[in-house]
Amino acid sequence: MGDRGESTTPPTAEPAAPTMKFLFRIEAQVGPPVESGSAGGVSKRMIPIIGGKVSGPVLEGVVLPGGADWQTVRTDGTSLVRARYLIRSSSGATIEVDNPGIRRGPPELMNRLLAGEPVDPALYYFRTAPRFTTSAPEYAFLMDFVCVCSGERRRDAAILRVYAIL
Repeated sequence: MGDRGESTTPPTAEPAAPTMKFLFRIEAQVGPPVESGSAGGVSKRMIPIIGGKVSGPVLEGVVLPGGADWQTVRTDGTSLVRARYLIRSSSGATIEVDNPGIRRGPPELMNRLLAGEPVDPALYYFRTAPRFTTSAPEYAFLMDFVCVCSGERRRDAAILRVYAIL
């Protein structure tokens, strides 16, 4: 024991490795990008979110129109994304989503994605880390987990598979 009664022996147990649990799938319908210019080697653009659907074991509902994905696109085609939008559950609850992330891959593939062409999602990295806010008691648990998404970009939609890190 140390002078103040603390143990000087380091703990031997390691924290459990995180696991993931699938929660739901978001299909966010998007409109045409609005380009806002370039500065410092990056381009800025906004992708309007015009609707969509949510389905899965813990949440069913729709993506409400009016959200947007604000993107910073680097010269290599990597996109730093920050989407903000609302989900309305099938029970009428409103859930706010703030979803930052990154989409990257070989420049030629990223250019194809930016042009709206189909690209196999296995060929690029698209991950986000959403935070959820709601006053609905039945969905308050979403605020108590770190979540991650595996994403896919299509011409008119972003598909996100949402997982809780346990």
